Amino acid sequence: MRIDVFTLFPEAFDWFRTQRPVQNALREGNELHLFNYRDSTPLSAGQVDDSPYGGGAGMVLRVDVVDAALQAAYGEGPRPRIVLLSPTGPLLSDEIADELVAEPHVALLCGRYEGFDDRVHQHLADDELSIGRYVLAGGELPAMVVADVIMRKLPGALGHADSAAEESFSQVLEGMPEYPHFTRPPNYRGWDVPEVLLSGDHERVRQWRLEQSRRRAEEHEKRA
Repeated sequence: MRIDVFTLFPEAFDWFRTQRPVQNALREGNELHLFNYRDSTPLSAGQVDDSPYGGGAGMVLRVDVVDAALQAAYGEGPRPRIVLLSPTGPLLSDEIADELVAEPHVALLCGRYEGFDDRVHQHLADDELSIGRYVLAGGELPAMVVADVIMRKLPGALGHADSAAEESFSQVLEGMPEYPHFTRPPNYRGWDVPEVLLSGDHERVRQWRLEQSRRRAEEHEKRA
């Protein structure tokens, strides 16, 4: 698949590209492209924002600037599924990630300042998506989160095919949190690994893990 990111700070993704699952996904033929709003802005001196109508603090990314960036990338041809990153959008979930990974082409719009002119939300984006009910300086970190969640689900991104399938909130775990993991040493400072994990009985291990996931789900519900 192909992921496009529209941003004012494409260099912020230099670190993201170095991560092994991302590199693996790219080696498998998937693509990650970065577009800078300033490269296609119709305004002079690289301007991309303006003061809000009605007054108020901060600046707003202009609708003509975002539209120009999309036009420069796609022209009048077919467009990908365009996802605007916003703290007010639906919260990212494993189900939404599965929807996005099924798309051949996804574009992520990163905001800055006070966000986008609302006409971007209304007319240019297909979806909005949030990684949490808080405000960040921009959409770059949320875009990395969304891209990471998507790319680790792609074939070849992880070392083991089951690594992405059996994770927290996945369908394999019935949407529940992932069970706890243990490794060597089997005893450390009197803290023991559960006996069932040392038993070699795969069915007992499977049942234990499922029960641990259920317990964690119940604990999450109590805290919610």
